Amino acid sequence: MPKPIMLYVRYVDWVSEKFGLVAMYLIFLMIGVLLLDAVTRNIVNIPLHWCIEMAQFTLAAYYIVGGAHSLQLGDHVRMDLIYDNLSETGKAKMDVVTSAFLIFYLICLLVGAVSSTVYSLEVNQRLMSIWAPPLAPIKIIMVFGIVLMLLQVVSTLFKDIAKVRGVDIPGAYTAGGPIV
Repeated sequence: MPKPIMLYVRYVDWVSEKFGLVAMYLIFLMIGVLLLDAVTRNIVNIPLHWCIEMAQFTLAAYYIVGGAHSLQLGDHVRMDLIYDNLSETGKAKMDVVTSAFLIFYLICLLVGAVSSTVYSLEVNQRLMSIWAPPLAPIKIIMVFGIVLMLLQVVSTLFKDIAKVRGVDIPGAYTAGGPIV
């Protein structure tokens, strides 16, 4: 594989791993917010109206930003009826085809997300609730997560093409860990 592709794969895999680890800790933030809500609502009898929505935003950031790392690890949902019966090369070929569809889907999703984010920023869009938080921050996180996932799909595509060719990309991250 050409050196720029190898560098791209290593860098994107590294970035996906780091943001995946950051996203992993968002679950603890969400638990803390929900615990605060439970305590203030049931024990202190002072309901905090922002807690549930903040937990929803945190969960959205968790799965959007963590999506690239999940893809990198191979932990995403896959139909195993046919896939498990294929050879490693056959699996890589099928992954190349499905990656092309995923890239198309993510580009469409990104166009919509950017449009929605721009609109949200222009009109100062807020959630219709008592707390009424602005929606721009979570939409910006959504755009970032989609871009990160798109970069990771391209990295995975390069790794699958290399696998079909019978070549390893040194330093690339696979489901079993980095290739040395």
